[in-house]
Amino acid sequence: MITAKNNTLHILGVTILPGESKEISLDLAKLHTTSTVDVPIIVERSKIPGPTILFTAGIHGDEVNGVEIVRQLIASGINKPKCGTIICIPVINIFGFINLKREFPDGRDLNRVFPGSVNGSLASRVAHKLVHEIIPHVDLIIDYHTGSAGRFNAPQLRFVKDNKELNELSKVFGAPFVLYSKNLNKSFRNTCHKLGKPMLLFEGGKSFHIDETITASGIKGAKRILQHFGMLKSNFTVAKPTKESIYINESTWKRAKYSGMFKPSVKIGIKVNKRDVLGTITDPFGKFNHFVKANNVGYIINVNEAPIVYQGDALFHISTKLKR
Repeated sequence: MITAKNNTLHILGVTILPGESKEISLDLAKLHTTSTVDVPIIVERSKIPGPTILFTAGIHGDEVNGVEIVRQLIASGINKPKCGTIICIPVINIFGFINLKREFPDGRDLNRVFPGSVNGSLASRVAHKLVHEIIPHVDLIIDYHTGSAGRFNAPQLRFVKDNKELNELSKVFGAPFVLYSKNLNKSFRNTCHKLGKPMLLFEGGKSFHIDETITASGIKGAKRILQHFGMLKSNFTVAKPTKESIYINESTWKRAKYSGMFKPSVKIGIKVNKRDVLGTITDPFGKFNHFVKANNVGYIINVNEAPIVYQGDALFHISTKLKR
């Protein structure tokens, strides 16, 4: 349950009083050149009591669209709350962001090492600091992600189906789609769940790409959540969603039957019927042309935009069962 409070905040040895704004550095490690690497954490507090909401992005270093969403929250001043506290971490995996890689320099996926260890790998140590230094202070986390490996996600929220609180908050956020999914072992989301910290995980767009529609969806959702808790200042306005979210109970991947050059022919987010043509796979020599067809009626919530695919590659993520 999210409640209003206005106590003195102590994060990473820094004290932030009600009404104060501070940028804190999460000291991760040093590079092999002895240069320090810090993760900036932007904390904005109102003098009026209220919840503490954390906005995060960049757990994977190649997911720049999430970083852009949190950046815009800060640049536009949306993160300055009318009441309560807003904490923003635009880039958690600063190593991957610098090196244009999904993983940490040790090759580990940060989102598979939570809750981490103080004596573990570099990624594990970062996860441990985040879990023990930041998460205890927050009431709600909104974590921004994108699709990987050239796969473009429709703007969507992900959480476990039977969580009443997150279902209610998802209606407030107003993403076009909600995909019910299990909490993966050792993920940031699963760890927050075990700690009793609700998280809305937003997926949208693809790696190494910034899309205006995805960015707008993520920002509007954040503003609606802040407005819901009375935290959005009056100089910001946000419209209600034009359509109700589509809640997806089950989904499936349409995979490539052949290897070749791939071109999708349907737009993300649309509803397709069984046997509709979704795209084509061809060879470079003009001798082969295969039509990729839908196996069922459903919504396209992910499209592979890679120009070259191999047999078995995931091409389209399609809903198979909607919430009634």
